[in-house]
Amino acid sequence: MNIAYTTNELFAAKVAASICSVFENNKAMEEIVIYIIGESLSDKTIENYEKLSRKYKRDIRIIQLVDIKKYLDFDFDTSGWSQIIVARLALDQMLPDEIEKILYLDGDTINIAPLNELWNTNMCGATLGACIEATADIKRRTALGMETIPYINSGVLLMDLKQWREQKTGRRILEFYKENNGKLVSCDQDAINGALKENIHYLSPRYNFYNIYWTYPYRTLKKRMKNTFYYSKAEVNSAIASPAIIHYLGEERPWRKGNRHKYRGEYKKYLRKTPWKNERMEEGWQLYFALWNTFNVIIRPFPELRYQIINHLIPVMMKWRSKQLKKKKAITQR
Repeated sequence: MNIAYTTNELFAAKVAASICSVFENNKAMEEIVIYIIGESLSDKTIENYEKLSRKYKRDIRIIQLVDIKKYLDFDFDTSGWSQIIVARLALDQMLPDEIEKILYLDGDTINIAPLNELWNTNMCGATLGACIEATADIKRRTALGMETIPYINSGVLLMDLKQWREQKTGRRILEFYKENNGKLVSCDQDAINGALKENIHYLSPRYNFYNIYWTYPYRTLKKRMKNTFYYSKAEVNSAIASPAIIHYLGEERPWRKGNRHKYRGEYKKYLRKTPWKNERMEEGWQLYFALWNTFNVIIRPFPELRYQIINHLIPVMMKWRSKQLKKKKAITQR
């Protein structure tokens, strides 16, 4: 099984916890090779990944990314996120040609069940397997030409790299991104959706399980996906009962002090098994989470209202994050 991650120095510990969870929950898998596309990783971080590799007797290969512009020959806006996130769009160019299939995982995921069934999924001729994001805004879907096509989350991607290269899929995605002036709401995720919308195999939600499944009842999710394929209630209930990959979407992340994420303990469990076991939690989130948890209690009986409020807040938060990133860059360049 081949798995790829992208990371910078700040997110290295989270990726290590994710890798550890894969190793711990797939011991029956004969071979696991981890590829880390790293941006400006320190010698100490590389050494720690090597320690993790030796501990589990598994292969971790690091590919240092010097300049993402080598692969994206146009200006793009990541809305405040690190530029490393768009590296997944060029995995076909960055990984060795002999790799014919890869499972891409975001660094904010934790694996808690075997992945052999996911790895052996029959994608029925599609070049990409991914999970549907039921709460994607209809305006964004319409802008991408996806009114009647499910929108997917790019945090977990099963890629047929052989077909990907043969069909020049990566080029199609980058051209779509470029045609939109490098400005999409969810940058690389929107680019994947817009370019491949009719060539995606939909994976079970248990392989990219996040908070919407206990935040919104099934009827609300179904309503959000009007006129598109949607998971059956049985599929959603099965995912809730037995998720395989937890994706810590949103601000409620387990490394932030004061969070109450249902699976926060899973992250801490695997982090403790890595060389980053003493990493401290992020401070300054306690008041935010106190207000967030109060909001969730009050709004729980009104899921549709909650969706509308959150949907209006997301672009505000993204603009704020973008401004903060620009301020940090300005400070470091002085």
